[in-house]
Amino acid sequence: MVLPMGVAFAGTKISPRLTVRLLLLPPFALTHPILHKASEAAARRAEPRGPARAFARMGNVRSCCIALARRLCWSCEKEDEGKASDLTHVEVQAATGEDRQSTSTGLQEDGNGNNRSQPPKGRDRNGQQVPREPYKQTQAVTSYSNEGTQVTVEIHPRNTTPQLLKKLSFGKGLRKPSLRGQDNKGFQKTEAPRPPSGKDLHAYPWDKSSLKSMPVDLQQFEKLDAYALKVNVKNSIEELVTALLKQARTDLEKVRAIWIWICHHIEYDVVGYHNKSQLSCKPIDVLQTGKSVCEGYAGLFEQMCSIAGIQCMKLSGYSKGYGYKMGQTFTGDSDHAWNAVYLDGRWHLLDSTWGSGSVDDSFSKFTFRYNEFYFLTHPALFVNNHFPDNSNWQLLKPALALKDFENNMLHNSNFYTMGLLAAHPETGVIQTVNGKAAISVDCRSSMLFTFKLKGIQEHGLMTLRKHGMTLEVYPQKTGSHKLQIFAKPPKASDDVYNCVLEYVLECKSVDKSTRFPKDLHQPVGPSWFSERQGFLRPSHPDPIIHTNDGRCSVTFTLGKDISVLASLHSDNSSLTEDMRRRHIMQIHRGNQIEFKIHLPHAGNFVLKIYAKKKSDPGNYDYIFNYLISCLNTDVKWPAFPQSYSKWAEDYEILEPLSGLLPANRNVQFKLKLHGIAKVLVQADNTYPLTRSRDGYWEGTCNTSGCTEVFVMVHENANHSFYSHVLKYEVETQ
Repeated sequence: MVLPMGVAFAGTKISPRLTVRLLLLPPFALTHPILHKASEAAARRAEPRGPARAFARMGNVRSCCIALARRLCWSCEKEDEGKASDLTHVEVQAATGEDRQSTSTGLQEDGNGNNRSQPPKGRDRNGQQVPREPYKQTQAVTSYSNEGTQVTVEIHPRNTTPQLLKKLSFGKGLRKPSLRGQDNKGFQKTEAPRPPSGKDLHAYPWDKSSLKSMPVDLQQFEKLDAYALKVNVKNSIEELVTALLKQARTDLEKVRAIWIWICHHIEYDVVGYHNKSQLSCKPIDVLQTGKSVCEGYAGLFEQMCSIAGIQCMKLSGYSKGYGYKMGQTFTGDSDHAWNAVYLDGRWHLLDSTWGSGSVDDSFSKFTFRYNEFYFLTHPALFVNNHFPDNSNWQLLKPALALKDFENNMLHNSNFYTMGLLAAHPETGVIQTVNGKAAISVDCRSSMLFTFKLKGIQEHGLMTLRKHGMTLEVYPQKTGSHKLQIFAKPPKASDDVYNCVLEYVLECKSVDKSTRFPKDLHQPVGPSWFSERQGFLRPSHPDPIIHTNDGRCSVTFTLGKDISVLASLHSDNSSLTEDMRRRHIMQIHRGNQIEFKIHLPHAGNFVLKIYAKKKSDPGNYDYIFNYLISCLNTDVKWPAFPQSYSKWAEDYEILEPLSGLLPANRNVQFKLKLHGIAKVLVQADNTYPLTRSRDGYWEGTCNTSGCTEVFVMVHENANHSFYSHVLKYEVETQ
């Protein structure tokens, strides 16, 4: 007999996890005692309103199957005038998803997503009977819905011997063709798509173990990825999948090849997004045009996986993508689509749209920029910006509520791919407390950070930690402020920082007492980075140095072959660059360096430190800075004396430290100078210094009748000339 498309399956629905395989038999076969007894019992319970009603009413699945077989064979027997000698094997399988009725009306897809009316088998489009040709091989027609019933009808050759007891059994899934590598033969049995269960769920929040939901060695994909990138088939999805999977041996490799191809060959259709009349999401159209929106990406991925024998679902829901505003609520229809694939007995999530690239801020241009993060992403990370319509597809235990999804901090893919682990607070909107907001980030390894508040790097104090950073922000205006956190690996070849976090600060009051100099560079204070540059064991590990009398001292242990410079900066000072440096005195003692700072006035100052290798003739590089704060308005320290090139870095001034000497006074000098034959102090007269037993050059100078005082050294006793090493100013009378 010939079974028309969809006959006897209109509206049939069984358990979502149940697969029934049954063999339709001619009526005479039901005279077998076992089958006859079951069929009679089923027939008594079945109502004469079709097999769909019988399915709904029967409690015994075996009886249900026998009754359905009996009715179908009775119908076909009348159609074939009592010659029911063809055996038809029917599989009825429920697809995953919600219980939606799926009705078959003799429609068949044409391959482009369109349903066309089909005449009954054995008749032409005018209804006339046509000669039937014998089947040369088993034919299978599958009709299924993404969320409804899936039905496969296999039509077997006439006069084949039925394997009665083997066929009349309960299986676990459909038999689908499996596309493998070149050595692949035959078919592969795959389980039917099922809704997520306990074994699919991952713990929430993220356990910080892996970015992926299953073990993935990306190095093992290098050859497969390279091969998939080169495949160029646009005529047929089946041909494309066949070509892609020639190098794939496992289900994971199949999914990987499909993923790589879509992410590198399908671009986001920004024109179609704005003009829906020019948009098509049919898989064949997406393939041939090479562009679509998320619906098209997910649909093509789903169909390619289906052809490859991989269970795949297209999911929809809310997303924190283009146009998302921190703290916004989500209502109405879904705005994004992505996929779930079934691998190694569990469901896994991926987003080929976001894996392919990104659009610009004006949403007018798409740029291919492959993003590995969205391939088999850990569900606890995926839910950060993907919220499915069906919460079961979060694959999380416990599942996240929509309100939590709205409130949670948005971590983009850069956050995780750069090794960052967590951010505090975890909410995207922060209320300042007394005009201050505090943020911290944890990471696996050392990372460089910076920030911008409303697009400008100011009104904040960021410090680096070995495994993260802390940031204090003091907005100087009330209202909403956008805060962005940027990061980059320390070994990055370029100086580009990537945005990893965004917050919205709600400021109700301003702390006017906390203001930072414009020259303050982020981050502030010593850190693992300054240690790598050779500044070890700082005397002040904190970023802010507080002084009441306007003086402070900072010491480090220096690495080898390092030359150092430092300068002082302030918003309220008109000091020249030379004078800014003269308020800092450097003292070297072996591998120790000390910076003595005398502030010219009260306020906030930036101590910037630069360094280079002594063997390097180039410029000094900025390393880090401190914030020095002094609230004492009586502070007014003069600069240190001016030093000349002959002043060696291991020389030291013990007194006088002030570069401005009092007039008409005897001033005591005490200097530590190595390898010097003689030392003179020249004022209105010349005063020699004598070397003490402990190695210091000491003496007294009178400042009467002069405006400047010089310290000169005689380096070689065999020479007659002296070199200037220091210069002091004398106060005017």
